[in-house]
Amino acid sequence: MPIVADSATFRQILGHYPTGVCAITGMQKDGTPVAMIVGSFTSVSLDPPLVAFFPDKASSSWPNIEACDGFCVNILADDQEGLCRTLASKVPAKFDGVPHHLSARGAPILDGALAWIDCSFHAIHEAGDHYIAIGEVHALDIHHPGAPLLFHKGRYGKVAPLL
Repeated sequence: MPIVADSATFRQILGHYPTGVCAITGMQKDGTPVAMIVGSFTSVSLDPPLVAFFPDKASSSWPNIEACDGFCVNILADDQEGLCRTLASKVPAKFDGVPHHLSARGAPILDGALAWIDCSFHAIHEAGDHYIAIGEVHALDIHHPGAPLLFHKGRYGKVAPLL
């Protein structure tokens, strides 16, 4: 018999599905870089090129990103767990000592990320206790080849090397 999903069970079951980890970055109008970490990122459309991520409505970082003119998705590498934890923290100056440069649209691109995708906001929709933030892609590139940082069953992990 199927389990009726309360939020704890729902989270536990979905934790069996590994996700990639991305840093969503933006630049506030006063020149302050901001970031949030997401494990919910996906492509939406090829024509036009659209991507999406799903910030929690309770996130303290989301309003800072939403207030930016756009955002950059930074696909984190498997050696960037420390950076991930820093950007996910509540410290006010998350970018102190974080190597980065700016995209043509002004969003931070994190040095060492596997790839980056620079976007403007296309649409934001409410979806339960989250938002669906859809971005129109303006530029993207691969920084370096490597393996992504993963999140699975409440822990960070890596892709096993191919034999």
